[in-house]
Amino acid sequence: MGSSVRELAGATPATRDRYVDLLRVASLGAVVLGHWLMAAVTPDGVGNLLAVVPALQPLTWLLQVMPVFFFVGGFSHALSYRSLLRKRPEGSEDSVYSAFLRARLQRLLRPTTVFVLVWGAAALLVQLLGGGGGLTGVTLRMVTQPLWFIGIYLAMVAFTPPLLRLHERYGWGAFAGLAGAAVAVDVLRFAAGVPYVEFLNFAFVWLAVHQLGFLRADGRVDPRRAALLAGGGLVTATALVALGPYLLSMVGMPGEKVSNMAPPTLALLAHGLWLVGAVELLRAPAARLLERPRVWRTVVAANGVAMTAFLWHLTAMFGVYGALLALDVELPAPASAAWWAQVPLRIALAAALTAALVAAFRTFERPAAPTAPGAPGASGASGGGPLAALGATLCLLGVLGLSMVGFGGLLDGRTALLIAIPVSAPAAVAMTLGGWLLVERAGRGAR
Repeated sequence: MGSSVRELAGATPATRDRYVDLLRVASLGAVVLGHWLMAAVTPDGVGNLLAVVPALQPLTWLLQVMPVFFFVGGFSHALSYRSLLRKRPEGSEDSVYSAFLRARLQRLLRPTTVFVLVWGAAALLVQLLGGGGGLTGVTLRMVTQPLWFIGIYLAMVAFTPPLLRLHERYGWGAFAGLAGAAVAVDVLRFAAGVPYVEFLNFAFVWLAVHQLGFLRADGRVDPRRAALLAGGGLVTATALVALGPYLLSMVGMPGEKVSNMAPPTLALLAHGLWLVGAVELLRAPAARLLERPRVWRTVVAANGVAMTAFLWHLTAMFGVYGALLALDVELPAPASAAWWAQVPLRIALAAALTAALVAAFRTFERPAAPTAPGAPGASGASGGGPLAALGATLCLLGVLGLSMVGFGGLLDGRTALLIAIPVSAPAAVAMTLGGWLLVERAGRGAR
């Protein structure tokens, strides 16, 4: 492992934007740390520290960094799709799209599929043996919740080609159009009371942030624009929270009537703008730091296992709490002095268990050898693109459905509403696996 990381780091082209790799790792790491800090677990259940101590909610303006990950995704998707376009034979855009989807989804769906199958089998066994109560039941319901992020990311990958064409034609105007659509949705939601319209902002808010990544790929987020994004986003988010119907927390809160996260609001979009602007203002000093070989090797190593760590970090956290309860270690009341004193130990144990899980499952995050469009075995036949799009859609619905329903109540037929359609865990798993097979088939050109 060490030698391969050293070789990869040493072979890094001078043209590679190392700061983007750092942002990818740092954003996922911040999410993991935030989850470990915010979980308020007691023998009676799991709460949210932000609800126990509302004064801590401003921390979400720093720890809610998913906009940065989606911004980085836009940058990477633009470079990847354009690279495939340059290599394509004439008239084979279908093959480019299917190859692009397969290449971009591999490192997401291979480790995700393993995670889903392992947890599905474990959940079924536990419930067949009559378990599933207490902390175990909570774990079965909550361990899949972070999959929502993967579902949204799948949509961004799938929509990259048409949105990239809009970007190439309109530039900042394409971003403004998506942001304007997000504004219109919130006006219809809060001023006109139109039902269900708020769910459109799952697309408009996150795709607007993703569009900023396209602009970054073309060098159009310079320091002046970054300062405007940071200042304008922060002022707008502050004003919306102070004057509008938006909550202070930028993550979901239990029992809230209006969430900035689910579905996303204009306040979350403004928050994303200020974060993107802020990280861009730090680009130059960070780039100098990343020129140091040891720092860059650390980023390369972390990037190779980041998705695996993200998938399994809640498993590790609940494993630590389960072990503490099994050993009769007292869990102090959340936010008490004893609770805060125990935080470093719990985080260290969760990090160690996450590292063990990464060691067990990291091989599934390694990408397979790419297939270039037009190469032997590539999908050059007509219809490869639509087949890949269908597969991506099924994966998106399956992963989102599983994030909502969890693995609790498998034997009871438990369901959750996904776009007004009840979805069970087995159905969500079937959609995810079936969609991934379609993406693989289209990308490899299998008959």
